[in-house]
Amino acid sequence: MKVLYATSEAYPVAMSGGLADVAGALPKALRKRLVGCRVVLPLYEEVSDEIRANMRFIKSITVPVSWRRQYCGIFEAKIGSVIYYLLDNQYYFKRKGLYGHYDDAERFAFFSRAVLEMLPHISFKPDIIHCNDWQTAMVPVYLDTIYRKDAAYKDIKTVFTIHNIQYQGKYGNEIIGDVLGLPENTAHLVEYDGCVNLMKGAIECCNKLTTVSPTYSEEIKDPWFAHGLENIIKEREFKLSGIVNGIDTEVYNPAIDDIIYQNYSSEDISGKAINKAKLQEETGLPVRADVPVIGIVSRLVSHKGFDLVKYVFGEMLSKDVQFVILGSGEWEFETFFHNMAKANNDKVYMKLGFVPSFARKIYAGADIFLMPSKSEPCGLAQMIALRYGTIPIVRETGGLKDTVTDSGDNEGNGFTFKSYNAHDMARAVERAVEGYRDKEGWNVLVKRAMECDNSWGKSANNYIKLYKEILDK
Repeated sequence: MKVLYATSEAYPVAMSGGLADVAGALPKALRKRLVGCRVVLPLYEEVSDEIRANMRFIKSITVPVSWRRQYCGIFEAKIGSVIYYLLDNQYYFKRKGLYGHYDDAERFAFFSRAVLEMLPHISFKPDIIHCNDWQTAMVPVYLDTIYRKDAAYKDIKTVFTIHNIQYQGKYGNEIIGDVLGLPENTAHLVEYDGCVNLMKGAIECCNKLTTVSPTYSEEIKDPWFAHGLENIIKEREFKLSGIVNGIDTEVYNPAIDDIIYQNYSSEDISGKAINKAKLQEETGLPVRADVPVIGIVSRLVSHKGFDLVKYVFGEMLSKDVQFVILGSGEWEFETFFHNMAKANNDKVYMKLGFVPSFARKIYAGADIFLMPSKSEPCGLAQMIALRYGTIPIVRETGGLKDTVTDSGDNEGNGFTFKSYNAHDMARAVERAVEGYRDKEGWNVLVKRAMECDNSWGKSANNYIKLYKEILDK
């Protein structure tokens, strides 16, 4: 079985968010299970000199972009155990930032077409092309509308994964002819609700549609979660399944992590107390073992539940707790937490921005991890927190519901709340703080959390099962 993983970003080549983590880890896990998996993504300006030095030039080709043709250089690089193809066009990709440009529709239409045009020129013929989010949504559309008649392409199957349905690739209808270059009788595939919707096109044309957690695959049938795509999702429900993401347990491993203050494991958690004391010391908080440290590592936006946190933050601070917050986002929340840290410097520390090394120290040094998202397709932070024995508090939505269960039954691995309600969240925090006071019970919970299997191995096996279903049909 051969899989080409088409993505707009992948760790460690080019990164902007959680998709990069998935695209960096899943192909590696598939290869360990004897699936021939390679990755293809654009050759962005931000690709490091180290990776560029190890790239091998394969060939230059031209790629149709509607009525014109554009240069595409095909490069190959082996990173770890995985072969990456990097597609070069400096006009489209020699820019600051991966996304957010005025011509993103054209940039990623080019990339999607280039993925297919590349295939005859590489020594790898995939059985399946696994596409991700709207940036690669045109791959299944182009395959079905233009390339199927070619014998070299007729048996290739496609999987399309929605990582976040909020971002759909919506544009005006004028791009159908001038940018997408679709045959006239196929334009309906990308038309939806009065505009072009690239994700809708992929939903129509892919063989299998997946989301990054089972709960999210159910949620996106609901208008509250689907951002307008609920009707087409329900029409194509027969294709849909949810497979929860994993984390790279080699990268996130407190036993060998050289970024944290002190290594520890589920067999000997004593080093976690050292991480906590060092975190308190570094942040200027009183070094106290008896007070629970609540960590937050997130984008500070209402979508992540920070309107709830803001509403009851004063109430939570009335308890004997400490908060360590890392993130950036909406001005309202950045300003609020900055002011709260300034006014309560014995209880709150806030660092603006995202510093991966400091995030790792929070995962290792905090006792509790707060993640009250309004919706969360999968979420990685709660799984990383579990790996480091930091007990998550989450709202029961998306992947949070699939990976964190309430410990009230003495079997769960965290604390949960159902309603999107500030006081329900505050009560979950209160229960976690109460649980922390029972040292013996808390240590059992920490060990149970660290022993949860959120590795990519389990997820990779589920993807292999899905791939086999497609190929057996």
